[in-house]
Amino acid sequence: MSNKQLPNFNHKQVEAKWQKFWRENETFKFDENGSKLKYYALSMFPYPSGELHVGHLRNFAIGDVVARYKRLQGYNVLHPIGADAFGLPAENAAIKRGRHPSDWTHENLDRFLDRMEKAGLSFDWSRVVATCDPEYYGCQQKIFLDFYKKGLAYQKESFVNWDPVDQTVLANEQVVDGRGWRSDSLVEKKKLNQWFFKITKYAEELLVGLKDLKGWPEQVKTMQENWIGKSEGALVDFDLVGSDDKISVYTTRPDTLFGASFVGISLNHPIAEKLALENPEIDKFLKECAQTAVDEETLETMEKKGVKTNLKVKHPFDDSWELPVYIANFILMEYGTGAIFACPAHDERDFEFATKYKLPIIPVVSSDGSECETVEEAYTELGIAINSKFLNGLKTGEAKSKAIEELVKTGKGEKKVNYRLRDWGLSRQRYWGCPIPIIHCPHCGIVPVSEKELPLKLPKDVVFDGKGNPLENHPTWKHVDCPLCGAKAQRETDTMDTFVDSAWYFMRYVELSDKAPINKELCNKILPVDQYVGGIEHATMHLIYFRFFTKAMRDCGYLDINEPVVNLFNQGLVLHEAFKDRNKNWVYPYEVKKQGEKYYHVETNEELQSVGVIKMSKSKSNVVDVTNLVETYGADAGRMFVLSDSPADKSFEWTDTGAEGCWKFMNRFWKLGLSFVEDNDVKKLGEIKLDESNKLLKQAHKTIKGVTEDFDILGFNCAIAKIRELFNAVEKYEAKNENEKAVQLFAIKIIVKLIAPFTPFISEELWEMLGEKVKLHEADWPKYNEKMLVDDVITVVVQINGKVKVKLEVAKDMPREELEKLILSNQDTIRYIDGREIKKVIIVPNKLVNLVI
Repeated sequence: MSNKQLPNFNHKQVEAKWQKFWRENETFKFDENGSKLKYYALSMFPYPSGELHVGHLRNFAIGDVVARYKRLQGYNVLHPIGADAFGLPAENAAIKRGRHPSDWTHENLDRFLDRMEKAGLSFDWSRVVATCDPEYYGCQQKIFLDFYKKGLAYQKESFVNWDPVDQTVLANEQVVDGRGWRSDSLVEKKKLNQWFFKITKYAEELLVGLKDLKGWPEQVKTMQENWIGKSEGALVDFDLVGSDDKISVYTTRPDTLFGASFVGISLNHPIAEKLALENPEIDKFLKECAQTAVDEETLETMEKKGVKTNLKVKHPFDDSWELPVYIANFILMEYGTGAIFACPAHDERDFEFATKYKLPIIPVVSSDGSECETVEEAYTELGIAINSKFLNGLKTGEAKSKAIEELVKTGKGEKKVNYRLRDWGLSRQRYWGCPIPIIHCPHCGIVPVSEKELPLKLPKDVVFDGKGNPLENHPTWKHVDCPLCGAKAQRETDTMDTFVDSAWYFMRYVELSDKAPINKELCNKILPVDQYVGGIEHATMHLIYFRFFTKAMRDCGYLDINEPVVNLFNQGLVLHEAFKDRNKNWVYPYEVKKQGEKYYHVETNEELQSVGVIKMSKSKSNVVDVTNLVETYGADAGRMFVLSDSPADKSFEWTDTGAEGCWKFMNRFWKLGLSFVEDNDVKKLGEIKLDESNKLLKQAHKTIKGVTEDFDILGFNCAIAKIRELFNAVEKYEAKNENEKAVQLFAIKIIVKLIAPFTPFISEELWEMLGEKVKLHEADWPKYNEKMLVDDVITVVVQINGKVKVKLEVAKDMPREELEKLILSNQDTIRYIDGREIKKVIIVPNKLVNLVI
């Protein structure tokens, strides 16, 4: 290689060149009529707020590398992008800034798309979808109406999770530790008329279908299985004393009925509500509990409280045995029947409650069947029934079956399968969402909006004062004549949960048709998505809704597939050090300077507090703007760094040092190619037949094989390591003749191709510089030659008494006698033996020789 001074890689010039070329030639546009095999690569689309940062880049870079790799393999790749553009953040931003959310959102989206293009993301720019556009949400309204006709959408009065700050309903999944997932305020229970999707109809299919999702992470499937929560047990009737009414309880442990201590009902149980009207103490208790968090996770850890009612129930196995009825704060109305029978000896929550209120604790299960009268803590394992009359001596499974058999025989219960999954409450009391296309008439009831009137658009002239739903407060929009009888009626003012918007967007990308929400023929041809990339935090929200929508739309005749995605990949978090000032305000990394072991603000010199390396987040100001990254280091270096430092499914810490290291590698890569082109006739060298015994050639073929295997399992950090190893070998290689230079050229081209999905700009430029006429993105992924993977020369390790002392290169499959003779005559071996007697020679062919002395 030449030793002359070469210029650094001018990433700005090269990036601008190829961005222009790709844009003008629609390089990444999917060919709907193409004859090549299809491949659908999709990254979960972003909410466009603020700037594109490195956290976004890592997610999109994974999908982009897959898309570019598959194109090089000859696939017709669909790789679209869009924006999850509805939701409270835009509405809150409108209130804060005095802007309309549409303007704010579209400005952000335009900026996002521009930054994505600059980062070299190979999206099909002709298929950009924004869920806030009427063309999109009008199609969604059509789907809603079809669900309604099919009985999959309905309205009912229901207790909901109410966020008092954001003034909206939250799904159970949007309640985190008892607080709203965005506002962080304590969630309350509120009774409202709500729209629901009947996702429970698909509970069993959603559960069974998990077994077929071979390309999904086991962790995600386990989380979904737990969320769907199938259980088998019994529905047990407890007759109210002195009444013909009863309290029905669902239990998975009917074998513990003889350990019953009390019956508990939810705060929202109809009986509790009725009692509150008559009893001030109960009314006060219910109102106090309504001000605290009520999600399952919080209920597990919060103090268990209750209030005793004047009601009693009869034990289903013994009419003379009466149990008190309590209203308790740890019972959810949404699960089972909203009532439980408590067996404190074998349930931790029941044990805590019974201990607090001095209720009986009767053990009815023991590990070995030995009798006992008391327990110090709840025994929750399986075992053998005790203190249980006709169940005594039976193992837990047998006791369950016997108990259910008795309940059925006496008419006090039945065998029951239950699911934890609840119907999807989709109503949201906000403006910036998809309007629900329903009219409420005082005479006709619920009246669907005519499909001819879709899209039902949001009014532009709304007031954002933070006081409730702007649609509910709009003076004219909600007022309409009933399309059936002409009477004065009102539009539905709730809008749809944004998870509805993201439940079918992957279908819309296939074709942005005005005729129908999706193109059935194309969807059946192109779906399911081959590779989906996104965070594991969506396992029990988006990904369950995603699967439900696919099945529901199938049943409504939209398409014929059962599952939306073949392979799912959960990327790891991007971490970055975060800082606060003395007022506890977050400080951006570019505002921080380090002096010694302390940190200071670059302008005020105020000492700052480091709060450690945490998830990169706009709310914590510890983000690295992609614009600054590309400006400083170039898109290629940034893309390479976010995927080279750790496995893509693991957390990754962003450091400027790491980014700079990749930038330095880009310059070495550039200078290697530039130097070779300047010093050699690449056209002539490309015509020379390669020497198959050349070590560098063999290493190149091994690298092709290894990198290809890594790409197939998305092991990108390992792939980059192998590419860099080959690069180092090429950089050090001293070609002595034209044949060796031809091998070196081949190896350089292999590096350019293999690294292209990570670093598309420099790769395209070097490929062109190396004299190739076909553009790199149109080239073929390199193929390895099997016989090039076999070494004629191997390295044998020489051990003395089990410790490695010498490494020798020898002919592969050398006869044992020749190998032993060669090793014993080697000067290094002789030096380590130091005249001592060799008692034994152990040979592992083609691997090692151990001399025992």
